[in-house]
Amino acid sequence: MRERLGLVRPIDVAVAAGFAAFGLAEEFLIRMPGAWWPYLLALFSALIVVRRVIPLIGMVPHVIGPMNAFYTEAWVGPEKTVNFRLWQMVAMMIAAYTVGRHVPPLGGDRRWRGLAGAALVLVTAVMYLSADPTDPMAALFFPAAPYSLGVALAVQARRTAEAAAERAAIRERLAREAVMEERVRIARELHDMVAHSVTVMVIQAGAVRRRLAAGMPVDAELLTSIEESGRDAVGELRRTLGLLRGEGSDASQPPVGLDRLDELIGQVRDAGLDVSVRREGEPVTVPPAVDLSAYRIVQEALTNVLKHARPARAEVEVAFRPDGLHLAVTNDGPPAAVPTAGPGTGGGQGLIGMRERAALFGGDLTAAPRAEGGFAVRCRLPLPAGAIR
Repeated sequence: MRERLGLVRPIDVAVAAGFAAFGLAEEFLIRMPGAWWPYLLALFSALIVVRRVIPLIGMVPHVIGPMNAFYTEAWVGPEKTVNFRLWQMVAMMIAAYTVGRHVPPLGGDRRWRGLAGAALVLVTAVMYLSADPTDPMAALFFPAAPYSLGVALAVQARRTAEAAAERAAIRERLAREAVMEERVRIARELHDMVAHSVTVMVIQAGAVRRRLAAGMPVDAELLTSIEESGRDAVGELRRTLGLLRGEGSDASQPPVGLDRLDELIGQVRDAGLDVSVRREGEPVTVPPAVDLSAYRIVQEALTNVLKHARPARAEVEVAFRPDGLHLAVTNDGPPAAVPTAGPGTGGGQGLIGMRERAALFGGDLTAAPRAEGGFAVRCRLPLPAGAIR
């Protein structure tokens, strides 16, 4: 009950005070007969204050009132018409509106809806039977109109609330999707960067171990290459984590792209893979996001060759053609050692990441064994219109 009393608002008290003042003014100005009006006026004022708490109770006096002595004192003439005071009509209209607004017929408990309908019918019937026979429509209008207005506002409020809840749900879903997309992007970045650098370091460290085990001297350049690969991995990791924290990229670490392809090829060669590069077409300015994805695709394809197809020779092709930027990484490694990449086979996180990068820009990527042996990764990334002429 205490929770329901919390529904009482200052506006209800203000409306009740205004109604009481209106009733008192009418009584002192018109001075209609009857000594009962102060009690009824006080009752109606109190019901207006708590109209949101007990909306149906507010209809009760308007149902039984015309049948009791309060109203029969005002009966005049043989026609048995009742001269209602104006403030009584106002109270009845407020009660009917409140029932329509807070006990609408299109929701809630069926029992309360039934009681609300019964109360409205009774009030309308009493008004009709006791009103002026020459104006029966007024008896129907005064209860029905405010009730209908309350129902309309209740339905509109419910629809507005449902629409707001739906918009909130859509915003929440879009936010979750954005967060998940960002997580996937960061995971892809970390995988591509860490997988390549760690693979190069593992292969070079293995070469050092085998040389030491055989009593052979260790090439200082090999150790330097391992150190540089570790530094690159740490730098890329810091840059990616900085983006994750919203700190922006580190200016001391230039963003990777195809202009750093020779560095990548050098790292792979230091790891023991024979790689050649073939370029075709006139290079053009590539959007940074596309440039980064192109670099990562080549990096991941070469990393797969290091992990799955050694010993092998690999070729990297970069071609600028009218339909976009074409990339190809092929090798002649043993067919049984290369990863499968057919549709539905999974193909590992690396192949999935490469396909996602290509699809992000409307491109396409294929990764499959070659008929002559080895494996080929081919990708096309569309470029902005007019970039390649």
